Amino acid sequence: MLEEIKFYQTGSNTVGNRLLNPSMRTIQASGDRPNTLISGHRACQGCGEALGARYAIDAAMRATGGQLIVCNATGCLEVFSTPYPESAWRLPWIHSLFGNTAAVGSGIAAAAKVRAQRHGDQTVPRVIAQGGDGGTTDIGFGPLSGMFERNDDVLYICYDNQAYMNTGVQRSSATPPSARTATTMPIGAEPGADWGKGKNVPLIAMAHGIPYVATASVADLRDLERKVEKAMSFHGARYIQVLVPCPLGWGVKSQLTVTCARLACETGFYPIFEAEYGRVTGVRKIRQQQPVLNFLKVQRRFAHLTGKKADPKVLARVQAMCDENIKSFGLLGDDDPQPAPTAVQALERAERI
Repeated sequence: MLEEIKFYQTGSNTVGNRLLNPSMRTIQASGDRPNTLISGHRACQGCGEALGARYAIDAAMRATGGQLIVCNATGCLEVFSTPYPESAWRLPWIHSLFGNTAAVGSGIAAAAKVRAQRHGDQTVPRVIAQGGDGGTTDIGFGPLSGMFERNDDVLYICYDNQAYMNTGVQRSSATPPSARTATTMPIGAEPGADWGKGKNVPLIAMAHGIPYVATASVADLRDLERKVEKAMSFHGARYIQVLVPCPLGWGVKSQLTVTCARLACETGFYPIFEAEYGRVTGVRKIRQQQPVLNFLKVQRRFAHLTGKKADPKVLARVQAMCDENIKSFGLLGDDDPQPAPTAVQALERAERI
């Protein structure tokens, strides 16, 4: 006779162990989980993207009753999960080009709707388009904006590892300032990636006024599952950006992937929030604020900021960026997020600077 598996809460600020409420358990704790991304793929040890994709797509499968089609951009996730002629996916999955994933997803959604109408089907399959930050924030940015503007019924998930990891760790527009990549070496007066460049795509998505936008992290997989399920309750364009540390590109020990993601959130380096129709509706509060140094020092990509020859002014600048995120999104205490400035206010601020 099989005994029921008991799940204990760990990694919290509570003293001692306690049983985890069934409603708080992840999909992966269930024997009937969809298991859409199965073992046998070629991801690196400790890959945050593989972890995030498995939880996100399983959550979407549960939310849609298995009526799901996935379109995947070229990149790490596509390469390690589908080495020809094999596939680690157990659902309808389509590989698009590097930059047109959002457009292909829109086409699939339109075709599924027409097919359902012609055949009198009551259920229309839902669509997810997914890719890394390179295929999302850079190469695929135009089609993504078009998908938002048309409000196509597609959930786009960006697995953000903050560089072009599959092609050799080159900088993307999601690479944070001062980070070392193959194209932003830690040399010169301002080593690493330039300040003042890049895109904050979650905020850009909010500016389109689409139904749902969220950020998430593999440090809180239950939160990721909840946000994917919530996104599938909306119709129209939706966007979720998930922080997925890359042990190879970040220079992080493979066993510290989740720890590194948690530090990114607890320092304010990567704010976790959700928004509906252009307005922030919720944030993940920081439980124990950490100095950004604790996040930087576990990664080789920031070694030039934490070593003996580090410039304290640059470190202070990174800390100020985190502090501004905490203030803007109200990540501490009972503070509410600051309202986004209007176009007139933004212009006035720019003139003052």
